Amino acid sequence: MKTSPLVAAKKHKIPMAAKVAGIAFLAVLLPVYLHTYGPTNFLWFCDAALLLTVLGMWLESPLLISMCAVGILLPQCLWVVDFGVNCLGFHFLNLTAYMFDHHLPLFTRGLSLFHGWLPFLLIWLLFRLGYDKRALATWTGLAAGLVLVCYFFTPPAGVHPADPNLPININYIYGFNDQHPQHWINQNLYVILWLALLWLIAFLPTHLALRKIFAATPPTARGKRDSILNSSLPVSQDWIH
Repeated sequence: MKTSPLVAAKKHKIPMAAKVAGIAFLAVLLPVYLHTYGPTNFLWFCDAALLLTVLGMWLESPLLISMCAVGILLPQCLWVVDFGVNCLGFHFLNLTAYMFDHHLPLFTRGLSLFHGWLPFLLIWLLFRLGYDKRALATWTGLAAGLVLVCYFFTPPAGVHPADPNLPININYIYGFNDQHPQHWINQNLYVILWLALLWLIAFLPTHLALRKIFAATPPTARGKRDSILNSSLPVSQDWIH
């Protein structure tokens, strides 16, 4: 059975060069991050999203790309703003203070610039693959799992591990001050409320916006478009078996 050129062209929506670039970047970042920060660093939402984004590029999976967009577009935009403010000599949210920590190698900090370009890559991928409406539910489940793992198995805020680069207070589950945990409310309740707040002010609004921007083609219009494309294809006896 032969495959038409049109069908073959539609199989790959993401250029191979982009896929190779993603893998090449991870091939550099993974060993450096593992050596500098340890494996728990990949429990951060942004780092997990980076891994899933590259996987989603290779699989050309709208769901994986959409999940990452729902989870990190807004937080990473805040990262970009905070980094820009710090570059100007001011302080904003203190999200990017580590980028100016001279105890960390410049090359390692340079790799962390992926926080700046990842949201733009995700938007480009969404234009290529479209938005999967299941993204909100699947990212919420993943985020809840990451939060629980961080809460039960990673150091809280205020500890001083032997390795100063070991991540603490991952995903801010103990508050926004790494020097000590929050004391406003019971910590168990705080974790639940923090995840709920993220869902309400970051995940849900992003999902609603992306669903509207990348709205699916109406079924009737899609049917007409497909019939036009099919009628324009030459019929060959080789295709009929």
